[in-house]
Amino acid sequence: MLVEQNGYYISTNKEFLNRKVIYNFLDKDSYWANEIPFEYIERFIKGSFCFGVYKGNPEIEPTQVGFARVVSDGVTFAYLADVFILPEYRKQGLSKWLMEQIMSYEKLSTVRTFMLGTRDAHNLYRKYGFEVIDHSKNRFMAILKDNLYQDIKNNRE
Repeated sequence: MLVEQNGYYISTNKEFLNRKVIYNFLDKDSYWANEIPFEYIERFIKGSFCFGVYKGNPEIEPTQVGFARVVSDGVTFAYLADVFILPEYRKQGLSKWLMEQIMSYEKLSTVRTFMLGTRDAHNLYRKYGFEVIDHSKNRFMAILKDNLYQDIKNNRE
């Protein structure tokens, strides 16, 4: 998939992804994956549907300005992760456009359970049908390891 709007592009081509941009944001600017080891980036790209957001055509001279990935079997379950637009490109509607593209992506059209975790973007995700699942009738369970990357880093030192 490659779509354009106002000089920005969204592509699902993993070859266009700038692993350093993704790593730098997640490691330094995210609350959910800070201190993630660089080698994990390639691993999660390989196992996910990825959406890169670019200023300019990524087939020519891409400047990656955003990213999101969906971990999914492509049929029944999906987990949206690592959604970001770099700070200097925010307030232009790019995150909404990115979500529209993810939610209309044909390879995810049969997903019954689509989940995500967020601390601060509930209003964005509600626009696309996501709801807080506290009322899930005890159906959903999770294991959450908040400080895993910090623990891995500390054990390496």
